[in-house]
Amino acid sequence: MNAPEHRDGRCPWCLGSALYMDYHDTEWGVPCRDERALFEMLNLEGAQAGLSWITILRRRENYRRLFLGFDPVRLAAFEDADIERLVADPAIVRHRGKIEGVRRNARALLDMHERGETLVGLAWSFVEGVPLQGRPRAMAEVPSSTPLSVALSRELKRRGFVFVGPTIAYAFMQAAGLVNDHLEGCPRQSAVAALGGPEGS
Repeated sequence: MNAPEHRDGRCPWCLGSALYMDYHDTEWGVPCRDERALFEMLNLEGAQAGLSWITILRRRENYRRLFLGFDPVRLAAFEDADIERLVADPAIVRHRGKIEGVRRNARALLDMHERGETLVGLAWSFVEGVPLQGRPRAMAEVPSSTPLSVALSRELKRRGFVFVGPTIAYAFMQAAGLVNDHLEGCPRQSAVAALGGPEGS
């Protein structure tokens, strides 16, 4: 069997950027059960579609500022003039569909809340509240989507969310800690796994 694919101990995808390595070392894969944080993650993963994650990560603070801390109530109230203003702002990726999608997603989330649902509850139901431990040994073993991400994507779309295809849904699951895909041998694999108990444990 081949040795794990990593240098410097870390998963290789984060190497070469201090910002990327910090994200890898402190955030990626850590189980998140905060509604606002999950909503932000979902929208930022959608913003990434067709791009590299570092492109969005470098602009994340701009996204947080311009999208009002990803407050769904305030975002749902955005008018077309607000969308036009953001489309013209070079601080973020100026993709009209993705920017309009944040407003649509905010409205979809508020609809969920009115029905007594939460994004936290929906997302974590797909792993029965406990993170999946992928334990890949090489990047080639890390999937871009799974049957669970296909199912999550379908349910998000059914509720009105956009830019939530199976690949985006899986990247969201990885980022939010629903699955731990740190490579074997990466120090974060075991550290993140230790955080993986059910809510309240």
